[in-house]
Amino acid sequence: MLAREIIAKVRSGEAAPTEVLKHYLKRIEALEPQIHALLRLNPEAEQEARAVERRLAKGEDLPLAGVPVVLKDNLCTRGLETTCGSRILEHFVPPYDATVVEKLREAGAVVLAKANMDEFAMGSSTEFSAFGPTRNPWGLERVPGGSSGGSAAAVAADMAPVALGSDTGGSVRQPAAFCGVYGFKPTYGRVSRYGLVACASSLDQVGPFARTVEDLALLSDVICGYDPRDSTSLKAEPGFTRALGERPALTVGIVRESVQAGNSPGVLAALENFRRTLEGAGVRFVEVSIPSLEYALATYYIAMTAEVSSNLARYDGTLYGLRVPGRDVSDTMMKTRAAGFGSEAKRRILMGTFALSSGYYDAYYGKALKARARLKADFDQAFAGADVLLTPTSPFPAFKLGSKTGDPLSMYLSDIDTVALNLVGLPGLSLPAGFEEGLPVGMQLIGQPLQDERLFSLAQRFEQLTGSAFTKAAPIAAAGA
Repeated sequence: MLAREIIAKVRSGEAAPTEVLKHYLKRIEALEPQIHALLRLNPEAEQEARAVERRLAKGEDLPLAGVPVVLKDNLCTRGLETTCGSRILEHFVPPYDATVVEKLREAGAVVLAKANMDEFAMGSSTEFSAFGPTRNPWGLERVPGGSSGGSAAAVAADMAPVALGSDTGGSVRQPAAFCGVYGFKPTYGRVSRYGLVACASSLDQVGPFARTVEDLALLSDVICGYDPRDSTSLKAEPGFTRALGERPALTVGIVRESVQAGNSPGVLAALENFRRTLEGAGVRFVEVSIPSLEYALATYYIAMTAEVSSNLARYDGTLYGLRVPGRDVSDTMMKTRAAGFGSEAKRRILMGTFALSSGYYDAYYGKALKARARLKADFDQAFAGADVLLTPTSPFPAFKLGSKTGDPLSMYLSDIDTVALNLVGLPGLSLPAGFEEGLPVGMQLIGQPLQDERLFSLAQRFEQLTGSAFTKAAPIAAAGA
């Protein structure tokens, strides 16, 4: 089911939130053993659904009435374990809800489950979870992308109509492309980060997954908005569902450097189909250049790992999470971090610590900050000739499980089209745009700051013109349920 269908049925009395919940629990029971998208169900979900029924009976207007939502496991949930896919936080139960979780519950959504993820949101395949990898519902031998792969796979398999993930360098958009769903990273600051366990604070943003643009907009209208508990929060009111009815005259700039970055044939064919389809509907396309884009990946992996090194220093066995006793405080800290962190987390902590260390700060982190400023200037120049920019979301479709885990640099190239937006704080929306050998291919729309809604209008126009092949569950999931 789609979120809009659930809302309509619940409001009309055709279905109760508890009935909707049972439907999804049945699908999870059938599909989860194959896909492993979820880490734990919410034991209070039925109580939450009954609470929504009581609120509806009182006449409350609930924007997401009875809609089950899956949450990435780095979003704090009061009374429900939040592990970030890591052994170091295994059994950690937050005493509060993240702001986005509060907003979802206020809107009448029901927290269904916590989703699998790469440890502390570090990965591009959800193979770096301490609790085992997630599989792609379009091909069980394929990865779902990462780090929000569990959320994307759950939506693609219709184990939930919508989900939330977090996007540090493409971790919503890339798995959305791999799993054939919509994924959105808002302008930095439009969604509160309060209660989102930090990976890289200047890059992280919470973002939604859905199988239609309308469902994506419904969720975005709820989670966006100012939060005084987040010092980076912006005072910008959301208007995503309202923007769906608009058809502004737009110029789309195809980013030359991204098209030339070694894309697979299916990705290039999907890009051309997107251009041809919307050009026939009156959308103007031009070519734009972002010269510093070739340095974005290197810049990102210096800036991100530096922030990771700082943020993950708090997991030392003294306050919360895993504790492995040692001879003294230092020995306890070393043993705890050695046992609690996985290989990719350790790799990025070491990279970031090196980049910030005495004698190397100016050579690496200082230069990354300068490259970040240059990238922002190049994006501003590109937007001088276009309202929205277009790139592939990923240069290739979902790759096979295990095919890149032994080659970290190859894995990092999965993010080549997405990391730049986090470095400069721009909004990006990945939409399913075609197939390559039966696997979904995604296109990425990039907006100017606080002009996120334009992306929804353009994405919906393409969806309506092509008749989305992705609104139903992925074939494997559909056959298995």
